[in-house]
Amino acid sequence: MDSDEVWDAIDDQRRRTADLLEQLTDDEWSHPSLCEGWTVRDVAAHLTLQQITLGQAIRMALRHPGSVNTTIREAARSRAASPPERLVADIRAMIGSRRHNIGLTELETLIDILVHSQDIAVPLQRDLPIPTAAAATAADRVRSSRGTSKSRVFASVPLDGFRFTATDADWSVGEGPEVRGPISAILLLLTGRRAALSRLSGEGAEALRGQSMPS
Repeated sequence: MDSDEVWDAIDDQRRRTADLLEQLTDDEWSHPSLCEGWTVRDVAAHLTLQQITLGQAIRMALRHPGSVNTTIREAARSRAASPPERLVADIRAMIGSRRHNIGLTELETLIDILVHSQDIAVPLQRDLPIPTAAAATAADRVRSSRGTSKSRVFASVPLDGFRFTATDADWSVGEGPEVRGPISAILLLLTGRRAALSRLSGEGAEALRGQSMPS
């Protein structure tokens, strides 16, 4: 995907996510997400923080000191104090904008909206599809970023020594026992979501199910 296509995918997923959030009940807003320790509301709040400036990032780090993940989590929880309708409006307001957080690219923004939209939808058993081309692009970025600072936001997953094969896209990577399934499920697994294993099959998926993994 070229840059225009990536931004189009980001806009589409922001729109679909906002549409879904508008339908949620109060109980669903407070439901646990796929992110351990995060509610659906926390994740929605996090998605409003995709365009912060350098100054805002510094103030956020000073207000919520600690590791990068601690700062991100506490900033999201703080923003989650906003009314749900404000969070939805803030997500919609980003549609059409091509700004992204300092030090990142549109590919990290793509990963963020695709994965976190599923963090919201999957535990609520809501249907929120991910376009396969966008998911494949995001999965490539996640794989290429392993071992860099960009990967620190993901739970550590023992994925070395496996072959991942998408059943709905021309995408495969790695060598070893096969983990096979929809590219959206592979993307979730690559970013540390154990729940994705229920949608994956193959010898590799069985082996991963038998391993201790972070949620």
